[in-house]
Amino acid sequence: MRFIVLLSALIFWAQGAVALDLRIATITRPPFSMEDGGRATGFSIDLWQALARDIGIHTTFERATQFPAMLDQVQNGEIDAAIANISITARREVLMDFSQPIFESGLQIMIPAEAGSSSAMWTALFSGDLLIAILLAFALLFGGGMLMWRLERHKQEYFNMPAKDAMFPAFWWALNLVVNGGFEERQPRSPLGRALGVFLVVSSLFIVSVFVAKITTAMTINAIQSSVTSVNDLYGKNNGTIADSTAAIFLDARNLNYTGYPDLVTLLADFENGALDAVVFDAPILAWYANSKAGKNAQMAGPVFMRENYGIALPSGSELAEPINQSLLKLREDGTYDRIYRKWFGTALR
Repeated sequence: MRFIVLLSALIFWAQGAVALDLRIATITRPPFSMEDGGRATGFSIDLWQALARDIGIHTTFERATQFPAMLDQVQNGEIDAAIANISITARREVLMDFSQPIFESGLQIMIPAEAGSSSAMWTALFSGDLLIAILLAFALLFGGGMLMWRLERHKQEYFNMPAKDAMFPAFWWALNLVVNGGFEERQPRSPLGRALGVFLVVSSLFIVSVFVAKITTAMTINAIQSSVTSVNDLYGKNNGTIADSTAAIFLDARNLNYTGYPDLVTLLADFENGALDAVVFDAPILAWYANSKAGKNAQMAGPVFMRENYGIALPSGSELAEPINQSLLKLREDGTYDRIYRKWFGTALR
């Protein structure tokens, strides 16, 4: 019955005699569809409103909470159309109709913003292996200093003190010997003390080399493990995306592990909390988030991949398809589409 009413109304619309009142489903996906002060706004919303004015139809927006539920409404004919960031795919085309593409997009990776080399340095400094090496070095310096105190305590005034008082001076002497080559006025005077001093100076070369190697290795490993520049770097990472999305299908095809989230809010919340190493989803949505105040700790990684087009989803056999497609061509030709595009994206995504 609704189909007959819609068909009749479209015939009258073509004759300029009636304006349709359509129910259009959408979902919050900034910058394509969102709410501002209770009013629907975004690229897809502005584009639809331009189409509605051109076709001569009235619109009531109904905001869905989950993407699959919105598409189910379209498939079952419970809604006249749906618009947001709806990818045109072969699987969906079997279940519903689509307008001509309204936006060219693709998938991209978003990762936590790198804190910089200073963060990597601190991570390296507090690695377990390096801390053990530092403790061993301090133990060797202390042991070497106290052994020198034992050999030199009756040979020079600097070491002439009880053991409990000599602990720090002996350590300080050994540290200066390793770092600066020792004190000229406090050269060892006993044969064994001189032999120990030479041994400490020579061994210090190896100690310094170990420290430098440890720090360099730790920083390199940290950089390799944290860097994500392509899809191949996602293996072994904690990845996240929206369940049943085109991104989820892509990750499944590549045998990449991921956590599927019911909505974007939950996904971004886990990302902000550090539960995810990477998010794979629609490039313009992730870029919008990364450039917003909320995404100050996020950055995009690698190029856009798996190119796809967004379209307006319609129930199969919808009589709205032809008027919408004609209007889309008109809006592209008269510059309306470009004005809406520049309002939300500038020229960055083209």
